[in-house]
Amino acid sequence: MTENAFQIGQESPLGQDLELLFQRHTADMHADTPPESIHMMPREALSAPEIAFFVLRDGGRPLGMGAVKRIAPDHGEIKSMHVLSETRGRGLSRRMLAALVAHARAEGFARLSLETGTQPTFVAARALYARAGFVECGPFGDYRPDPNSVFMTIDLRAAD
Repeated sequence: MTENAFQIGQESPLGQDLELLFQRHTADMHADTPPESIHMMPREALSAPEIAFFVLRDGGRPLGMGAVKRIAPDHGEIKSMHVLSETRGRGLSRRMLAALVAHARAEGFARLSLETGTQPTFVAARALYARAGFVECGPFGDYRPDPNSVFMTIDLRAAD
C-alpha cells in the first residue's frame, strides 16, 4: 500500500470492480453465523438514497468498503464494513471506520450504531469499534435481541 495512492471516497456499491469485496464479505458473514442472524444488506439495497457507500482504494484497487445508513434524522448505522483479508493488519479498517464516523458527523448525526457478530471471527471487529469509542448497547432500529449479535453505539456529540 502506498500512502499517496490511498483514498476513501463515496461511490456506487454497484461498481464492477467491487465484486471481490462483496463475495468475500458475503462469505465471511455466512462462515459461522446462523442465517437468521445475518443482517447484511444485499449489494443492490446499498444504493438507496439513505445510504452513503464508501470504497477504500490503493492505486485504484478496491481494498475495503463500508456504508452509513440513516435510520433516524439524527441516527446512523454502519453497514457492510469489510476489508480484504490479505490487506488486514495495516490499519485500513481503522481508516475506513474513521471515514464513516466523519461522514456521520458531517451529516449531523448525534449517534452512530452498528450490529456485529458474537462469533470468534468478529473479535477483531468488536475490538476495533471499542477502540474507536463504540460501547455495547441494546438493539436499535428494527433489530431484536439475538444471541449471535452485539450492538454497539457511539455518541458523536461527546466523542472526539
